Amino acid sequence: MNSTSSTAAQSQPPSRLANHFQTIFNSLVNTVAIPLTGISVFLMIWAAGAQSIDTSLGAFPGPAAVYQQFGKLYLEHNAERAKADAFYQRQEQRNNQRLDVDPDYTVKVRSYTGKETFADQIATSLVTVISGFLLAAFIAIPLGIAVGLSKTLNAAINPIVQIFKPVSPLAWLPLVTMVVSAVYVSPDPLLAKSFLTSMITVTLCCLWPMVINTSVGVAAIDSDLVNVSRVLRLSALTHVQKIVLPAAMPMIFTGMRLSLGIAWMVLIAAEMLAQSPGLGKFVWDEFQNGSSSSLSRIMAAVIVIGFIGFLLDRGMLQIQRLASWDKNSAAR
Repeated sequence: MNSTSSTAAQSQPPSRLANHFQTIFNSLVNTVAIPLTGISVFLMIWAAGAQSIDTSLGAFPGPAAVYQQFGKLYLEHNAERAKADAFYQRQEQRNNQRLDVDPDYTVKVRSYTGKETFADQIATSLVTVISGFLLAAFIAIPLGIAVGLSKTLNAAINPIVQIFKPVSPLAWLPLVTMVVSAVYVSPDPLLAKSFLTSMITVTLCCLWPMVINTSVGVAAIDSDLVNVSRVLRLSALTHVQKIVLPAAMPMIFTGMRLSLGIAWMVLIAAEMLAQSPGLGKFVWDEFQNGSSSSLSRIMAAVIVIGFIGFLLDRGMLQIQRLASWDKNSAAR
């Protein structure tokens, strides 16, 4: 009996170890091997299809041509940064020489106005989409909470939301352009009009998903939680802070993730039309350029746009997990 028990005890640790390694192996297969296989198959189909497509600008670029363009874009960025550094060095030397001759000389510092690089345009697009998204969140989340808490306000706002929700954000772009040009008049503007136009367009497309999801999440709060708030006689502000926001957090972040994804897609088209210096303008300029490398540069931009959109969504998901009391509520 004792020997049987000791044999069983000795056999359990290897079994647990085997299960542990099996779990790690399955995890690696699901998170690494299968995605890499899918990417490899996609690249092979892309390379094979590109060889059979001829356009007015030449052959459609395959993965190798696009990869080469990434290297060229990086070199162009470094070259432009070197020009900027040399410009500021020459400017500083000239100013020092003038000060040596005339100590009362007023130093003039001019900004480098060279060509924006691909990396600069990525940064501009990110600043634009995040600015528009934050402005929309500042408006939409409080409005959604108010609509969810008040049936009267919901009845008043819902028709407006339903009318404007299906409108393409790009339909707003001509109107936004005209309004910005008429209202934002300054001899020394702090922000470029093209930037404001793109940002406001992004804000308009972000509003509706956040308002709808926030109001639905607030309206769906468990009645027991509402009753507890009434029993404790919480003030309206405390009720929102302690009851409404924690309970509606998953739906609020769902609306924010939807809005951010839509905003990133809309921004590229808005930058094309508004000629705002971002990724959209880069794609449009390359299309208008019509050189032999334009297609591969556009394809490189498309890959970057998709990858940044993925990172924005993953980033919002991580913020949701940090902000939500239920760490498992965040969808993958």
